[in-house]
Amino acid sequence: MTTDRDPLWLFGDQLGAHIHSGPEHADRDVVLIESSGAFRRRAGHRQKAHLLLSGMRHLAAELGERAALWQAESYRDALVELGRPVVVHEPSTRPALALVQRLAAEGLVSQILPNPSFALSRNDFSAWAGDGEKFRLETFYREQRKRLRVLMDGEQPTGGTWNLDHENRESPPKTATLGVAEPWWPVEDEIDEQVRADLDAMDVQFSGVDGPRLFAVTTDEADAALRTFIEHRLATFGRYEDAIMGGDWAMSHSLLSVPLNLSLLDPIEVVHAAEDAYRAGDVPLASAEGFIRQIIGWREFIWHLYWHYGADYTTRNSLNAHTPLPDWFRDLDADAVTSACLSDALAGVRDRGWVHHIPRLMVLGSHALQRGYDPAELTEWFRANFVDGFEWVMPVNVIGMSQHADGGLMATKPYTSGGAYLNTMSDHCKGCAFDPKKRVGPTACPFTAGYWAFTHRHQEMLGANHRTARSIATMNRLKDLDELLEQEAVREQF
Repeated sequence: MTTDRDPLWLFGDQLGAHIHSGPEHADRDVVLIESSGAFRRRAGHRQKAHLLLSGMRHLAAELGERAALWQAESYRDALVELGRPVVVHEPSTRPALALVQRLAAEGLVSQILPNPSFALSRNDFSAWAGDGEKFRLETFYREQRKRLRVLMDGEQPTGGTWNLDHENRESPPKTATLGVAEPWWPVEDEIDEQVRADLDAMDVQFSGVDGPRLFAVTTDEADAALRTFIEHRLATFGRYEDAIMGGDWAMSHSLLSVPLNLSLLDPIEVVHAAEDAYRAGDVPLASAEGFIRQIIGWREFIWHLYWHYGADYTTRNSLNAHTPLPDWFRDLDADAVTSACLSDALAGVRDRGWVHHIPRLMVLGSHALQRGYDPAELTEWFRANFVDGFEWVMPVNVIGMSQHADGGLMATKPYTSGGAYLNTMSDHCKGCAFDPKKRVGPTACPFTAGYWAFTHRHQEMLGANHRTARSIATMNRLKDLDELLEQEAVREQF
């Protein structure tokens, strides 16, 4: 250790320079801990483990003598061996915070500081939310725009409209790829090589497959990835934000969720970069606004609702869904799936631990909702298998937004659709063995048939919601409804 000040203990998702090298901590030593016990308990995707280890080891190498990297069975074991108390930023999850509080009671942690990885503090959100339960993203997002003075012209939103989502729903073009500039890609080094060897030697059953590192794990890499996105890809992000292309998994998406969730990027700096590009005339307002909404709207909203709703949120199951995840879904066996969209989404999770938000919500999530998969089990599946899926990320996204298991606290209606939506917003249906227009028969689309089976199963709830009531009237006009329900009750092929 190079100073007398209590060193700063960093978790694996607290790696950014603004976390450890700002004025408050620039003269502190840094402690990083690789806990083998933590890996065994919650192994998850192989490539997520690689990103976490690579990030910590790259930071230790970057900081040199200022950093100490410990490899131990548990965090406590490492801190006991260290022999002096540490300060730590509040972790991003409840279990980690409880651990830190226990360590503080033992004298191993001297101070717990606020989490600096988000634009809004937990105290400020609590003051805004009060004792409320139902919140809407749009209300929260507008407040953040005003508070941070982002895309504002005086007291009015730039362009006169808060939300330009209606401009960001174009179908994919009739080409194999979007044809935009490549994302920034990392170049692996000897640290990545050693991480891969160490993971191979671990007695841990990871999900997914190994693969080249696709995401930034250092501050310099994250900055380069952000610049590449802003300068070469943000302009086309908005239009096709909700589209899916089988031959172009990245499209114009930023691929910044991993470095953001590793705290390598300051979210306020990210949104300012997007706003500056719009102000300079380099990107359309709809693209800048859509991206900014994801960062200071959705990401912040999800983080704060994770804490606000509490630990029992994942037990909510308002739709009484208890079907266990099938083996092919749990095992990411994309080759066992016939539906082109579902197979492609599972393959993306298997091969890189990442697909963008529409395959997550409208393919994987919609399939699970239609089939009544257990929402708590599904939440853990998403956490484990997505490289950006830390524990705080998934409960509200899955329980609330995707599975409507919280009874409408988070979303005004269930998010599911038939094959017509997927045929419009993806290029999968053309070559699929199933026909999105068919409800019954051997080539009936599982999403089309599944939508009507779901509607029938939950017709009382859907009929009471003005946003979904019309679907009940349509369902009641289906002449083949009984045949459809019989078919879906025994469906085995997806």
